Formats: sequence, structure tokens, C-alpha cells
Amino acid sequence: MFAVIETGGKQYKVQKDDVIFVEKLAAEKDSTVEFKVLALNTDDGMKVGTPYVDGATVTGKVLKNGKSRKITVFTYKPKKNEKRKMGHRQPYTQVQIESINA
Repeated sequence: MFAVIETGGKQYKVQKDDVIFVEKLAAEKDSTVEFKVLALNTDDGMKVGTPYVDGATVTGKVLKNGKSRKITVFTYKPKKNEKRKMGHRQPYTQVQIESINA
């Protein structure tokens, strides 16, 4: 059994006990979060929502809030002696999928 969930403008294919990294959520560590289900695959077959499957939810436990590795962003304008070097660390939330409720 798997489900396709939506969070942070992205879609994720998840199963029970999967650990996923999603865009930062406003949730504390060890709290539970619920996701909307776009599609659900069970023993009975595939259910696709319009846009969400009615009565289906996926619950997960927040394991960690953190920041990813730093990337370097460098911009410049040629022949103008103008340059700028910046770094960026994208915040994320690590979630473990606990159950898929159909």
C-alpha cells in the first residue's frame, strides 16, 4: 500500500515507516502531522482524487527540524567589477510516516 501526498507545493510517494525530508513545517519535534492524499494504492486498486481522495489521510511524526547543506550563490556583472557571493541553507522537516488511513 502506498499513497501520494502533497506538502510544500511538492508531491511525495510514501509508504508506512518511510522517512522523508519535506519543506519546513510549523510543527515541533515529536508532534504528529497530517497530509492530504492525492492518490492511494490499496489491495482493491488505485484511487485518484479530484484533487484529494475523500476520507484518506496520512499521518506522520516529526523527527527533526533542520537546515540542509550550504550552497554557494555567486552573481557578477562582466566588465563592471560588480560581484556578490552568498550562501543559502534551505530549512527542512524530517518526517516518519506512521500510518496511511484509507
